[in-house]
Amino acid sequence: MTLDATALRSALIGPYATVDVVAETGSTNHDLRDAANRGAHDRTALIAERQTAGQGRRGRGWTSPAGGLYVSVLFRPTNVPPARLPWVTLLAGVALVRTARSVGVEASLKWPNDLLIGDAKAAGVLAETSAGVAQAAVVGIGLNVAKLPEDVEPGAGGLRPTSLEDHAGPLDRTELAITLLRELAALEDQWRRADGDEPSLRDEYRRHCTTLGSQVRVELARGESLVGTARYLETDGTLVVRDHAGADHSVSAGDVVHLRVR
Repeated sequence: MTLDATALRSALIGPYATVDVVAETGSTNHDLRDAANRGAHDRTALIAERQTAGQGRRGRGWTSPAGGLYVSVLFRPTNVPPARLPWVTLLAGVALVRTARSVGVEASLKWPNDLLIGDAKAAGVLAETSAGVAQAAVVGIGLNVAKLPEDVEPGAGGLRPTSLEDHAGPLDRTELAITLLRELAALEDQWRRADGDEPSLRDEYRRHCTTLGSQVRVELARGESLVGTARYLETDGTLVVRDHAGADHSVSAGDVVHLRVR
């Protein structure tokens, strides 16, 4: 069933300035980046039934078959220091965990942007930020709701895909979108009111993040990699990894692979 735009607006206008639903677009993030440059309001939300050029991290494509939730939100947290803006990615992860739990599915997070059910990926987050006079953050979420086509390939690091329906049965995507966007709005509001530095939100993310304490390989830029133990998060969301020589490395971006301990 298609999303019910009227029900979405009825439930979400207030926490959000506008909520638009389109049948198809290239990328909701791309559309909202353009809208931000044209002066779109804080808390503008865009949901697509289908994306033809969905975006993942590091320039990858994101498969966007019908039956998923593809949503982007424009936030303008002008009081938050630019160095703390990357936390919007982690807040979206917490919103996804809460949403999965609302339909009886226990999920976890792989730093910085993957929702895991068991060892399979059910959602990803892509946040794009700009500082300055027009400070803005566009947060894009792709959540697999309906069962996926068999030809969907594993993601970065070989993570196999899964969906909420694989674990919870058929779901109402409109109700799921309302839950997800309400949770995201509540989290972002609490974070914003704390000027981007809210310890309770950091603690909640850490509780759900299975990367912390795990043996990991981080694929860095220029083909380099770092192997070690993911120890903790800095206050700006940076991951600290201790290598086998005992040296700590701060990682602000990179693909993380959880390594199996033999």
